[in-house]
Amino acid sequence: MSIELEPSELTFQRPFNREVTQTLHIRNPNYDPVAFKVKTTAPKQYCVRPNSGRIESGKEVEVQVLLQAMKNDPPADYKCRDKFLVQSVAITADREATNVQQIWSHVEQTEKTAIRERKIRVVYLQPGEQSNGNTAGDPSFAESSPPPYTSPSPPDDVQSTPSSVPRPTSQREAPSALTSNTHSTRPGSDDKDAELAAAKATIARLEAELNNQGLRLRKTAGAASDAKDRITEGTAGMGMTTHPTEGIPVQICAALCLLSFFIAWFFF
Repeated sequence: MSIELEPSELTFQRPFNREVTQTLHIRNPNYDPVAFKVKTTAPKQYCVRPNSGRIESGKEVEVQVLLQAMKNDPPADYKCRDKFLVQSVAITADREATNVQQIWSHVEQTEKTAIRERKIRVVYLQPGEQSNGNTAGDPSFAESSPPPYTSPSPPDDVQSTPSSVPRPTSQREAPSALTSNTHSTRPGSDDKDAELAAAKATIARLEAELNNQGLRLRKTAGAASDAKDRITEGTAGMGMTTHPTEGIPVQICAALCLLSFFIAWFFF
């Protein structure tokens, strides 16, 4: 299930400070459809569309091979050693319902002997130079152990600009930013001291009022106790019983509530 390639070598004419595209025609002369895959020894330098697919019997597909732009042209006598490998495998009746990716996954794991391969080299040409298409006599093309082949990426994936990706914040920058934000939200020490002094003064005033109130209550309680004794003595002879007054004075409740409010406001 061999396929036919046209041209026999991929030629790219200088200058290479821009993208250069070459078209590779892959033809299927067999009776059964075939699945193909294109690999290269320099996947970062080339883009291929499509890099895999299906070819019906007697049909052909055009594969666009794009050479990425270079910062500087290689020397004039530079011999490019890049190569492409075109693999193909027959799509038999039992594989008709399977997509191309699944076919290659299955074949590469269990039927590697069914894969047919064709190699094609890359040639850099001077402006206006024509290729002679003679690959048989090139010793670099007849290497016994060429570099490993890898499937190149489609053009859309390779042309994405790294500058569009936001630069992550470094580990040294992050703590400093966090610290500055923390300091900006923390109240000033002068305001804190003023609030503390005001709270202490309020607590001292409330304690003094509470002490005065307690003294008054003790005097009032003593007078009430004397009055209660007199009333008890007076009513005892009349057969009457009195009940002591229950509850806490309103002033104490108000003072305690105010004290609790200031303590809660300051500490919580």
